[in-house]
Amino acid sequence: MLLFLTISEGGGNFDPFDMAAGGNLLWTWVIFLAALPFIWKIVMGPVTSALEQRDEHAAHAIAAAEKASAEAERARADVEVALGEAQAGAAKLLAEARQRAEAREHEIVEAAKQEATGMVEAARNAIHAEQDKAISAIRNEVVELSLNAASKVLERNVGSEDDRRLVSELVSHEQVSSN
Repeated sequence: MLLFLTISEGGGNFDPFDMAAGGNLLWTWVIFLAALPFIWKIVMGPVTSALEQRDEHAAHAIAAAEKASAEAERARADVEVALGEAQAGAAKLLAEARQRAEAREHEIVEAAKQEATGMVEAARNAIHAEQDKAISAIRNEVVELSLNAASKVLERNVGSEDDRRLVSELVSHEQVSSN
């Protein structure tokens, strides 16, 4: 608004093709607003979809890890119940039988802990692998979408190996910068 007042006070009329008098700003906004729906549909839609899929995979992996943890807890509870029964029977037996039962109990608890730890670690590894795959897929999709969008905007083919390498480097650089 101030730009238009300043131009009016100078005695001149606003010419949208005069780049020195504000026409540049006007055309920049017109082009941006015209391209915004295209960018939103072509670029943001697939990126959002890929992020949602990645989140779904992560949620499944977390649920599997929680299930494994619950099963380990149940196994631990079962071992503790067996321990209570073993202790009641061990009180009636000789000292040697009591020692054997306690040794067996310890082995079962350790085996259950090792199994639970292994399951949790495997779930974590699976989550990390899925995250890495999702990030890689998203990067590749962003490169392809960027090249497609650039081709449409520039109205020329932007898909050469050199262009792909440049966009891949930019995407990788942005990922490193955001971390």
